[in-house]
Amino acid sequence: MNYSRTRAFTLIELLIVLSIIALIMLIAPPFMPKVIAGVNVKATTRDIASSLKIAQSLAINKQQEVAFLVNIESHNYSFANRKKHMKLPRQTKLSLVTARSEQLSESEGAIRFFPDGSSTGGQIKLNHINQEYLIDVHWLTGKVSIQP
Repeated sequence: MNYSRTRAFTLIELLIVLSIIALIMLIAPPFMPKVIAGVNVKATTRDIASSLKIAQSLAINKQQEVAFLVNIESHNYSFANRKKHMKLPRQTKLSLVTARSEQLSESEGAIRFFPDGSSTGGQIKLNHINQEYLIDVHWLTGKVSIQP
C-alpha cells in the first residue's frame, strides 16, 4: 500500500493557536470602550453636519430662515420650532462659536440659514479623549465641512 503524506496540523499547534486567541480575548475588552466611544463621536459629528445641511436645504426649499440650535449645557441640538432634541454623549466636550446675534444664552446658540443658502456661520467643536472634530459652517455659502 502506498500512503501519500498529507500535511496537517498537530494537536500541539492547534492548542498554541487556541491559547493565543484566548489571550487576545482577555486583553482586548479593556480597550473596546475607547474604540466604541471614538466611533460614536465620529458618528455624532457626521449626524450634526448632516442636520446642518438639512437645515440649509429646508431654508432654501421653504424660502424662510431656519435656525439650528445647539445647547452646550444640556448636550443637545435641534432645529428651531421642533420639540425633538438630539442628545450628545455626556463624555463629549462641546463648544460653539457663532455670530453674536445668534447667541441665545450663555449655553445656547444657533446657526441660522437663509433662503439664499447663506448662513450666519459658525463652528461646532466636539472633543472626546484624544479625538477632536470641528464642524465649520461658512457664512457666505452655508457650506458645511468637517475637519478632523
